[in-house]
Amino acid sequence: MEEIKNIEQYLQFVGRFRGSEFGRQFRTQFRDIRGTAELAMLASPSDKEFDDFQRTVETMTDDEKARPESLSDDQIKNIARRAEADAGNVSIFINGYVLARRKAEVGLEQKKTD
Repeated sequence: MEEIKNIEQYLQFVGRFRGSEFGRQFRTQFRDIRGTAELAMLASPSDKEFDDFQRTVETMTDDEKARPESLSDDQIKNIARRAEADAGNVSIFINGYVLARRKAEVGLEQKKTD
């Protein structure tokens, strides 16, 4: 994964395969019993999911963007409500961003020790 410095960059990263044939194929391969999968959603969101993500980022405060790992489930639901977005999609997006940040931190630590 490329270096993600903020949630806006993560949003662009998540949206890169929106509507692509590769994205549709990837998403099909990772379906669960409801026809969705968290991994597939973040790898190739539908237009509606991506719209939810965009509104989420626009709605978040600077503090929420700076400390997403500290957001409670209720706070994430509140963000989703403000964004008029699906709370499940918002939770998946924010958790994906937190994981991307952690992965970037681990990568930086490994570079320092190499």
